[in-house]
Amino acid sequence: MSTLRALRGSAAALLPKRKLRLNSTAARPPTNPEPLRSILIANRGEIALRVGRTASQYGIRTTTLYTDPDRLSQHANSSPFAINLGSTDQYLNGERIIQVAKENGCEAIHPGYGFLSENAAFAKACTDAGVKFIGPPWKAIEAMGDKSRSKEIMIAAGVPCIPGYHGAEQDPAYLAEQAEEVGYPVLLKAVKGGGGKGMRIARTAEEFAQQLDSAKSEARSSFGDDVMLVEKYITTPRHIEVQVFADQHGNCVALGERDCSIQRRHQKILEESPAPNLAESVRQDLWEKARQAALAVGYEGAGTVEFIFDNDSGEFFFMEMNTRLQVEHPVTEMVTGEDLVRWQIIVAEGGKLPLTQADVEERIKERGHAIEARIYAEDPSMNFVPSTGKLVHLRTPPLSEGVRIDAGFIEGDEVSSHYDPMIAKLIVSRPDRASALQKMAAALEQYEIAGVVTNIDFLKRCCRSPGFIAGEVETGYIDKHREELFAEQQITDDIYAQAAIGLFLSSQSAASTTAPLPSTQPLGFARTPQPHAVTLSPTSTDPNAPTPPTKTLYVLQTAPGIFSVTFPGSPQTFENLTTTFSPSTKTLTTYFPHTRLSSTLIATPPSATSASTITLFTRGTSYTLTLSPPPFLPKLLNSGPVASNSVKAPMPCKILRVMVKEGEEVKKGQALVVIESMKMETTIRSPGDAVVGRVKVREGEMCKAGTAVVEFEEEDGAEGTT
Repeated sequence: MSTLRALRGSAAALLPKRKLRLNSTAARPPTNPEPLRSILIANRGEIALRVGRTASQYGIRTTTLYTDPDRLSQHANSSPFAINLGSTDQYLNGERIIQVAKENGCEAIHPGYGFLSENAAFAKACTDAGVKFIGPPWKAIEAMGDKSRSKEIMIAAGVPCIPGYHGAEQDPAYLAEQAEEVGYPVLLKAVKGGGGKGMRIARTAEEFAQQLDSAKSEARSSFGDDVMLVEKYITTPRHIEVQVFADQHGNCVALGERDCSIQRRHQKILEESPAPNLAESVRQDLWEKARQAALAVGYEGAGTVEFIFDNDSGEFFFMEMNTRLQVEHPVTEMVTGEDLVRWQIIVAEGGKLPLTQADVEERIKERGHAIEARIYAEDPSMNFVPSTGKLVHLRTPPLSEGVRIDAGFIEGDEVSSHYDPMIAKLIVSRPDRASALQKMAAALEQYEIAGVVTNIDFLKRCCRSPGFIAGEVETGYIDKHREELFAEQQITDDIYAQAAIGLFLSSQSAASTTAPLPSTQPLGFARTPQPHAVTLSPTSTDPNAPTPPTKTLYVLQTAPGIFSVTFPGSPQTFENLTTTFSPSTKTLTTYFPHTRLSSTLIATPPSATSASTITLFTRGTSYTLTLSPPPFLPKLLNSGPVASNSVKAPMPCKILRVMVKEGEEVKKGQALVVIESMKMETTIRSPGDAVVGRVKVREGEMCKAGTAVVEFEEEDGAEGTT
């Protein structure tokens, strides 16, 4: 308690009786900066690459770490100095990482913006071992990392906090009582949490216990701690955060705010700066409170002070402080023109902040607006479950002063189930928000990824959503606009025809790996061109979904580069279509009577678990279709689809909890099993009323995608949902 009293005492001195003196050198005597010569990057993926780029620009030698699944990754090969830690959990082995740093002559450790970056014990261990920790002092991390304690400090410093329970008593019944006192809906949040993990919303008392169990389980898995706090859940909140920086000389600046309200699973997918539709007086107050929060704990380095803004009342409340550089920091870099990793290094070396608060405000006025979109390997149509696989095709929009990409993957890389499914971050900037949104939508249209399901098309719909364009943002925006954002994709006949012609041409290319198309060509030496039957269907990523409807087309090549396409049972016919195809650029162009259709065509061969598919990127939209045998083929072979009465795992995963027993009657939507993949929990639910026949998995078991987890006694349970 003595430490807390001391912190409260120092915070009380900062109460807003007078304006805080910022950019003052009175707090600590100046020191002579000591340039760093070598650092160890204790993280992976895009994070490691991002830190390494800046370090290399300033002549700092970097050593990277990787694990067995990451041995061929981009970050593992980004430096001549790279150490294999072995198993996947070793990125969190602080003791070993410090040992590696010392053995390899690294003066400092940069923890990136995840894993160990907010671990006070790791920061202290670095200091004790004589290795600089590129981040805030461990005492500041400890104070702000505990969400209960941080709120006490903020209240003492005059920073408004959300009403709620932040105490040590963790008995579920007691927490339920506190939830009743706060008033539903409530937000359950792990004290040690971050990144949306260990968070659940309980809207009623009836669902409190289940949501508490789920939040605790995810918190234990992600942070090794399941202590929870209970807060009032604001029904129309915005998530606004302020980037702060402080040095060892008492200087502290706010580098503007970011609106991060567009979220799924309590995790951000679109971030922008400045925040739209925010009164200037509120903006300045947010900056001031953020600086108060940093100064209250003797902060140094980069930090993010997160606030909940109530759209109904116009009030804002301190939520938490992330004692690190955030994933979305490029947005701030674009509107300030500063390299924030470089700022971290300057502070670690003992230097002063490069800009004053007045300089920052002037920069932000000059440089306009920036937006970041996170490109994830995930399926929005299945509640954003992660997707795994090889990136068989990856093409990015051209880079420029106003278009930036921070990525950890290139074409040919594998997205595994071991780590976060973020592929890249696309950041754009323009003089104003309207033109920045327009630029973002155009850049997303040029972003092509095949091999895994991504959220790119979903992000496009968000950027074109009228409410988002108007700046009417809130954390519940996606659910509120679900019908608009999740509208079923319509595939027109010319898209089917383009795909069929593309399959025909790619199958003729010697470089193609696509299996030969089924054909009605008779055996022998007939010279008359014969049509090829192509059966296509929209690709479904849900192993529990009904079989999608198929469409059969007949493709006839009448001359080099000339095709006809007919649809059996339909008057639709495309005659004499002129087509060009370049296998090297994967570009297919067809001149239809009504339009010229140019597409990037990616044909993927069948595997042991999936059929052959074709992906078309055309007119800024992607279409993925599955190639099936013609409808008459199963009859000829006296075979057909086998009816399924099981619910399957939608991705590689670990079984966390089995929620039903054999013989149990279940209702539609009832939880069957809870799985974990890429550090996220997903609940697999019953598609209808049924009786459980067999539970085919055990808790703790690892499963492949498509593995049957529960079998029903009734056939109407064949379709599963998540």
